[in-house]
Amino acid sequence: MIGRLRGKLVHKAPPWLVVDVGGVGYELEAPMSTFYDLPEVGREVALFTHYAHKEDTVSLYGFLHESERRLFRDVQKVSGIGAKIALAVLSGVSVDAFAQLVQAGDVTALTRIPGIGKKTAERIVVELRDRVADLGGAGGAMDGRVGPADPLSEATVALQQLGYKPAEAAKMAKAAARDGDAAEIIIRKALQSALR
Repeated sequence: MIGRLRGKLVHKAPPWLVVDVGGVGYELEAPMSTFYDLPEVGREVALFTHYAHKEDTVSLYGFLHESERRLFRDVQKVSGIGAKIALAVLSGVSVDAFAQLVQAGDVTALTRIPGIGKKTAERIVVELRDRVADLGGAGGAMDGRVGPADPLSEATVALQQLGYKPAEAAKMAKAAARDGDAAEIIIRKALQSALR
């Protein structure tokens, strides 16, 4: 099992990143909460990881903070939620904000996260209310493909990978984008707007 990686960040295109550790490139999928705070490509990074092995796939997920990894694992314990929705949760809201929504029983706000309907939001509130109480304040190459060249396109692709339909993702990214914004900034603003 791989619990943590430290190495050079050699590629990042949401939701994928590659970390070179001693000459071995580890491809990880990460939530936008991690992407917002990643260093520039070429710099050293340390990530907490979650290793997932299913019948036909092996996946590695990366997180800058232990609290993010813990929430990722806890959310998947709720019936009907897998890794994709768990990543969407962390991409759409901070660990602290998620804990507050669950403790307040705010089903309406939770349904604004892609992939979470009313019944799933209700299950999250019931099943995670006790677990999230101590989460708050814990802050603690894409297989040869070339990613989109401009930040707006990159943000649109990332929003689609988070579960938004292509037209919706394009509209969200375009509404959030300002001249000079990096893809991570556009994605953050688009997800914040979606939660309002």
